[in-house]
Amino acid sequence: MDLELRHLKTVRAIADAGSLTKAATALGLAQPALSAQLKRIERALGGTLFERGRHGVRATPLGELVLERARIVLPAVSELQRDAVRFASGAAGGAGSRYRLGGTHGPLLGALVDRLAAGQPRAAVTTHTSWSEREIAAAVTEGRLDYALIGTCGTSAPPEDGRLTWREIATDPVFVMLPTGHPLAARDQVDLTDLADAAWADVPGDGCFADCFHAACARAGFTPAHVYETDTASCVHLVQVGRAVGLCRATFPDTAGLVTRPLTGTPLVWRHLIGWHPDTPAGPAAPSVVAHARAAHAEAAARSRSYAAWRASALP
Repeated sequence: MDLELRHLKTVRAIADAGSLTKAATALGLAQPALSAQLKRIERALGGTLFERGRHGVRATPLGELVLERARIVLPAVSELQRDAVRFASGAAGGAGSRYRLGGTHGPLLGALVDRLAAGQPRAAVTTHTSWSEREIAAAVTEGRLDYALIGTCGTSAPPEDGRLTWREIATDPVFVMLPTGHPLAARDQVDLTDLADAAWADVPGDGCFADCFHAACARAGFTPAHVYETDTASCVHLVQVGRAVGLCRATFPDTAGLVTRPLTGTPLVWRHLIGWHPDTPAGPAAPSVVAHARAAHAEAAARSRSYAAWRASALP
């Protein structure tokens, strides 16, 4: 693994917080996920960066060296980012002439591109996708993207929360995908306990959704037998052939060979968010972009028969 700026930010966050638990909260990560990331960073650097004790963590001599360099490198890169953004925005002709969008998997990114391109045919609209919400957010912070279209599990804080401005697009329940011939496919809702013996399919990410899913299963009294973490098309295929059941956002489009159903009690929810750096030309155009994103979500929700039925049943 090559060392990246985000790794230096992680090391600095741990040192500033004084404990992995506090650092995980500040970074919007589950503590086990942060511990695993720290181990990967330490393997890349060839030694232990922190010693753990009863009162938190303390940097080792190697850790002090890394922190010393990080305190020089990170501010320098931030300054470079600000200068580059100012230069690029001037060359591009000002705010609103381009939209560099970053997003994770899901239907909203394409719908947002379509709405922006239709509303401003002369604007330059480009996209970048990644499984990593943190990578997308970091690219916005560093000036390589204008907007981050991501999601978080439940009420978890988005990445780069103190540096980017975030607006919620919508909050959706997480549904389950079943093959059309599944015994539970005819139900209006599916209880998580009825899927205790199932294999699962889900897309990867570096937020806490996997931890939240396993916690929901634990509350239901079981541990998932197997989870296939793969791309969306493969998840759909595994469900269609009956190899697994899948987790999906409620706006997932109707697809041949499978149905989507809400989980009883809504044990998992997903917040759609859009973020931008307030000190860049993306700021003035942000209200319009947010409005387009919310309209794109509303259109996706209306196209999903199962989501429309769930929303109707949830009305008082």
